[in-house]
Amino acid sequence: MRTAIVHEWFVDFMGSEKCVESFNNIYPESDVFALIDFLDESDRQKILKGKKAKTSFIQRLPKSRTSYRTYLPLFPLAIEQLDISKYDVVISSSHSVAKGVLTNSKQLHICYCHTPMRYAWDLYHQYIYESGLHKGIKGAVAKYFLHKIRMWDYISSQRVDHFIANSNYIAKRINKVYSRDADVIYPPVDVDKFQLNKQKDDYYLIVARFVPYKKVDVVVEAFTKMPDKKLIVIGSGPDEEKIKKLAEKNIELLGFQSDDELKKYMQNAKAFIYAAEEDFGITIVEAQAAGTPVIAYGLGGANETVIQGKTGILFPDQTADSIIAALNKFEREIDNFDPEYIHSHAQQFSRDVFEKRIKEYVTEKYNQQKSLI
Repeated sequence: MRTAIVHEWFVDFMGSEKCVESFNNIYPESDVFALIDFLDESDRQKILKGKKAKTSFIQRLPKSRTSYRTYLPLFPLAIEQLDISKYDVVISSSHSVAKGVLTNSKQLHICYCHTPMRYAWDLYHQYIYESGLHKGIKGAVAKYFLHKIRMWDYISSQRVDHFIANSNYIAKRINKVYSRDADVIYPPVDVDKFQLNKQKDDYYLIVARFVPYKKVDVVVEAFTKMPDKKLIVIGSGPDEEKIKKLAEKNIELLGFQSDDELKKYMQNAKAFIYAAEEDFGITIVEAQAAGTPVIAYGLGGANETVIQGKTGILFPDQTADSIIAALNKFEREIDNFDPEYIHSHAQQFSRDVFEKRIKEYVTEKYNQQKSLI
């Protein structure tokens, strides 16, 4: 079974790249394709087992390493130029255009979809305003190209034989945008890297990039109204100055931390706070792997990975008052949260479980495909 793995771009080691890492674990002989590949050697060994992706013409364009997103209008053309015609099975890891590769009727194309293209669909208006593209000639051009990309995005979704979503939340979005059903296989979380710790320290923890949708400022605002509770904040980003101005004495901003330090803080925290609307939310599961309860916004992936009242508390609104109410509820019911149970619950999201389910799924669909040819 000749297998090709297609991903949008290899620049950083984030959540979607962890899925590609597992695809390469399952199919080590597969070839890898992407628009661009600028991985450093350490990440290349982890994600691609030392392989280099076969890339598109965007790899050779000016500033493609740092400003590749400016070539968005060219992405559909570029992904369609990748020649994957000699492979039996194509697995695309897609949150933008990877699913748009061209396959023939004899090939099986399975798309692991992290989300439909956000800036073309559900976050379109937010993207236009935050990018300053809501008016003027430049804005009109951007809107036109995004309109064209939406049309291409829908058409290319029909090329996929089977969709896998990373959560039921994303499966609903796939159905809404593409009119396609999707099976759900939760993404791989390296739960074994986090040790169960039953003895917790007296602090709450948030780990996130300082960007608007992560709502770090809202969490910090909540703790400014609860001076008797300590909050540790790990992360950095564009909103850093805004968050520094909000922080009071009970809020400690640690900036970026190494993986080892992050694990220590995660394992020792009284509870992990998360206020963003996430498609899945890997850090939410990592906290539970450490036996740490989670206090999270109850829309998106958290609603599927946190058991209300047993592994955490889900709050209904992305506001300081909603977070405060959830924290007070958590402290009243703190004895209900058993670290061993929380740790055990997280194991169902392990990398081993993910790879087993993906391998079974691909084998089943491949055998079905062969029987029809």
